[in-house]
Amino acid sequence: MDKNLIQRTISGLVYVFVIAICTTPLGEYLLGNIIPDLKQQYLFYGLITFFFVVGLYECIKIMKFDNSFYKWLVFPVAAIIYYRFSKRFFYHGFFFDVNFSELLALALIPIAVITLFKYSQELYFENGKLIFTVIYLALPFGFALGLPKFSTLDPDKPFTLEVFMLFVLIWSSDTFAYLTGKFFGKHKMAPKISPKKTWEGFAGGVILTLILGFFVEQYFPELRGNWMIVGLLISIFAPLGDLVESQLKRSFAVKDSGNIIPGHGGILDRLDSFIICAPVIYLYFILEKLF
Repeated sequence: MDKNLIQRTISGLVYVFVIAICTTPLGEYLLGNIIPDLKQQYLFYGLITFFFVVGLYECIKIMKFDNSFYKWLVFPVAAIIYYRFSKRFFYHGFFFDVNFSELLALALIPIAVITLFKYSQELYFENGKLIFTVIYLALPFGFALGLPKFSTLDPDKPFTLEVFMLFVLIWSSDTFAYLTGKFFGKHKMAPKISPKKTWEGFAGGVILTLILGFFVEQYFPELRGNWMIVGLLISIFAPLGDLVESQLKRSFAVKDSGNIIPGHGGILDRLDSFIICAPVIYLYFILEKLF
């Protein structure tokens, strides 16, 4: 058997196991006897923070910051913004109300994406690199903290599975799109950025992720929102997340964001879809609550 395939399989299984431990009550159940005061939200916060910090480091390497003031300013600026979300996380402050600062932060993400695709020359300046890096990482991972429901004070409100199901639907969208594209793909979606993506694969990903979203909706009624709608949003925006990271690497002539996951690349290579999907689903939860 191909050694690279074995490596990819093992590291992929470890990656899925870590996410399952940190985004479902399984983590608190398995580790509770070892660390009695451990709460599931601590594992989740640790995972998202780890992704954020490593992703920040990888993005700085991809964008090839000069050894300048801006390179060293990225970490504290991103950390301050992420801390704002962290404070709300620990005080259960995500109520999905209409908050101007949150709406502004959500609006900055598509602006950053448009800049990457249409005005990429702006990202060759150090201040442009700083602004893009902070928006691309601190905001999405910050919004991800607000997706699950839980209460430290009320045992009848355990940690819920929104983020785990988000990962499951992203993986299913990627897998279904790949398989459909492999067997039926003829029309390229973005040949210059991601040559393997096809419109047939995209359609397959949408249909099958919608079906999986239907089953999530049926068997996990405690989750926020309608998960057929969530599935549709993920099947649309997960490929966009992949194209965003591909365009970022292409703009700076980089193949992989890192090698922290053997055989799979870096954190950004694995979480490119999650980075775009998390704020989209957060916005959907706001709108779903309002209407």
